[in-house]
This record gives sequence, C-alpha cells and structure tokens, in this order.
Amino acid sequence: MNRVYLETGPKKVFACSLDWPGWARVDKGEEAALDRLADYAARYRAVAERAGVPFAPGEPEVVARVPGTPTTDFGAPAAVPELDLEPVTAAEAERDVALMRAAWELFDEVAGLAPAELRKGPRGGGRDRDRVVDHVVEAERAYARKVGVRHKPYRTAGDRDAMREELAATLARPWGPPLATGWPPRYALRRVVWHVLDHLWEIEDKS
Repeated sequence: MNRVYLETGPKKVFACSLDWPGWARVDKGEEAALDRLADYAARYRAVAERAGVPFAPGEPEVVARVPGTPTTDFGAPAAVPELDLEPVTAAEAERDVALMRAAWELFDEVAGLAPAELRKGPRGGGRDRDRVVDHVVEAERAYARKVGVRHKPYRTAGDRDAMREELAATLARPWGPPLATGWPPRYALRRVVWHVLDHLWEIEDKS
C-alpha cells in the first residue's frame, strides 16, 4: 500500500507517503513531485530491507491534499495532515520504528565512509560532511522535543544514542487521540526519518 498526501506550498509540492515514513520528495507541481517520489523507490528499498520490512508499495494513491507554507518551498515538509491523528497500533508503531532505526544505521554508515569535503553545488553552496551530520543530529534533538523527549546538547556520541533510544521507545508505543504533544507520533516519526534520509541521500550524491 502506498497512500500519499500532497503538501502544496506557494511554489512547490511535497509528495509524502503515509505508509512508508521518510519517503517524501518535493518538486514544482503535483505530477513532478509524484514522479520524483517514484524515482526514489529503489533508494527507499534499502531502508526497508535493512529493517526487514517487505517493500512492495505499488502505485501511489493520493488520499489527501494539505496547504503548505514557505517552509514547503524551502524544501522541508511543514504541514500535519489530519490523517496523522488516526490511532497507531502496536504493530504499526513497531514496524515504523524499525524503519527509523534502519535509516539511522544507514545514515551513520554512509557518513562514516563519505569524504570530509563534499562536492559543492553549481554556485559553490552546500555543507561538508561533518556539518551535515551535526545538522541532522541537532535537528533530531529538536524534533524529539515535539513528542516530549528532551535532552541537553550532546557531549558524546553516547548522549545522542541515549536520546535516540528514548525517542524510539516513545514512538514504539501504541497511540490514540487526544493529542498531548506538539506533534502526533505518526508525523514525528515521518519527519525524523525524512530528515535523516534527505541528508543521507545528499551525502551519497555529493560524495
């Protein structure tokens, strides 16, 4: 199954899979965004295989459209669809957390093998590997606060790992309304995995 929602900003559209957290791509227009999402299926398959989750999503089915913001145009999903307020079963939570853990593992592996200096864009822009890694882990710490997981700035890799374990444990629980945190668990998990994969693929493309 591959239910997709479209988040439409002033200039760009995100196509986001509801059933495969983190599989989301942005482009100029709905069809272009859906095509770009499909283009990344093979790359997402590596995440599913690492997690031990069979990956046969089929054709995307657009089930919702939500208004975006200038953040959408900037290149980050920003809208929380109403579908994310659906209850989360224990089985769903376990599956999706396995995908999140797989994304973390792949990101750490790819970053560990990448050169320190990444290829720059056509205008010389872009971050090098260590700045990308720092950005991902700090953003993740901020995202975790949206579901009540609060950690001070990291001093060691162990601090980061402790935060990830608490976040995974929080998101692995079944959930149902009413919402008591800043983000519903479905959205939080999707946003975390999207951010990890977006920069994982950036590092791969620029290495």
